[in-house]
Amino acid sequence: MLSRHSPRHFDAVALGRLETQAWASYYRHEWFKALRAFVGMIDHGFGLGPWLTLVAAWHVLRANQAWAPVPVNDPDAARASMLRFYRIVLAHSDLTFDPTRAAELEVAWWRIHRNRQRGDASVDGDAAFGGDAAQHGAAASREELQSALVDLYTHVYSAPRDEMREAARWRAEAMDLSDAWVADGCDLADPQLAAERRALVGSYSALLAAVSRVRA
Repeated sequence: MLSRHSPRHFDAVALGRLETQAWASYYRHEWFKALRAFVGMIDHGFGLGPWLTLVAAWHVLRANQAWAPVPVNDPDAARASMLRFYRIVLAHSDLTFDPTRAAELEVAWWRIHRNRQRGDASVDGDAAFGGDAAQHGAAASREELQSALVDLYTHVYSAPRDEMREAARWRAEAMDLSDAWVADGCDLADPQLAAERRALVGSYSALLAAVSRVRA
């Protein structure tokens, strides 16, 4: 736990389990549990070591708290916190990317997911993406969500887009399951939560395989 290793080597099963816990805690506004899950995710996913893992997890938590309110949230604050997170990852890993761009791409898929989840683009007032809460429009498609995830993975892992599509497909499936779980009341005993976990494990397994191929 809290050890140093390359972000190109991780435990897909552990990450799928921890991200399921993080999403559940986010929607239940159980922020201490969410922080614990973020610590585990960053430890397994990026291998930053004890102190940096805790600092990075705090920035991720603050980003999620800035994004969480509906319909009025703070996308700029979310991007600023994710920028701090990605700067830490860049400085202390073997990944090569632009942290400003990574933070933008991270919040971009959050935005697309929220539009898709809420069923109406009018919930998005993010000025960075031309949003206007007074304007109404169609919800984002699953293909748009998957494309946004591919954009992020391709940038952070310096990988071809085609290598990242399977991981994005499974992650979008997990989001659909999570959205259904939220709509049904966020019950921790709901079997949709276990299905979500399996989809996230599938996503991380595909990502690990893709990153390994790229590195080879």
